[in-house]
Amino acid sequence: MYVRRGTRTLLAGLAVTAVLGGTAGAASAADGAPGAKPAGDGAHALCKRVPKIDRRIARALKRIDAGAGTRGSVARLQKRVDNAKKAGHTAIATYLQNRLDARTSLRTNLEQRQKDLVSVKTWCQANDNGKAAS
Repeated sequence: MYVRRGTRTLLAGLAVTAVLGGTAGAASAADGAPGAKPAGDGAHALCKRVPKIDRRIARALKRIDAGAGTRGSVARLQKRVDNAKKAGHTAIATYLQNRLDARTSLRTNLEQRQKDLVSVKTWCQANDNGKAAS
């Protein structure tokens, strides 16, 4: 069986995570008391990453909203669904329709994140990039 390099890497990463997750979870349960609170909320680190997060969300939305000629766009996936239905491939059409539904909900999710990020950016500007919160 031929497995693509990306899939092999993903599977290896998941296996390592599962192994380390089991041992790290047991170690952290033994180290900390139940209900131990984190030292901070990570506001400073988040404020530093706001521009990168904003660019990443904008890039993803641009791709999703692009035309049928762009891979990853809703229009392209819709065209594939229409082609599968026209060809009578109902199983393929159903699969692609589910992917289309997921991608459409991803757009909604990304738009909400973008709105939330605006308020985070405003908070960061008003609070010295979260340095006092750390």
